[in-house]
Amino acid sequence: MIYINSQLSLNEDDIQESFIHASGPGGQNVNKVATAVQLRFSTSPVPILTGIIYKRLKGLAGRRMTAEGVIIITARRYRTREQNRADAQERLVTILKKAFIKPKPRKKTRPSKASKERRLKQKKHKGEQKSLRKRVKDGD
Repeated sequence: MIYINSQLSLNEDDIQESFIHASGPGGQNVNKVATAVQLRFSTSPVPILTGIIYKRLKGLAGRRMTAEGVIIITARRYRTREQNRADAQERLVTILKKAFIKPKPRKKTRPSKASKERRLKQKKHKGEQKSLRKRVKDGD
């Protein structure tokens, strides 16, 4: 059982894992042993992942989520199956936990009068500096 939060915990049977050949650390060993993990988690049988939570999850998962709602995570960071398996599960749990966090609504803000005046003063100063760079007239 993988604990996500008070509303959701996943059974190990809900997650499908397959081991594939990995690139990266391991030297000659990577050609012989399948240490990378490809974790698949289908969101459709989980009743709590609906509506707003599912939209947030889809945004967080990005291209890791298929059109059918299956999240695919490939972990090949480590040299052993166990470490890659734990890494993939940890990444899945992180994504699911973030999906349950409601984002803080953005409040519209306006610049203060003093900040507007500082900006205009700075613009005026820059303009004066640039005007001093102009060519000097030869006449007098």
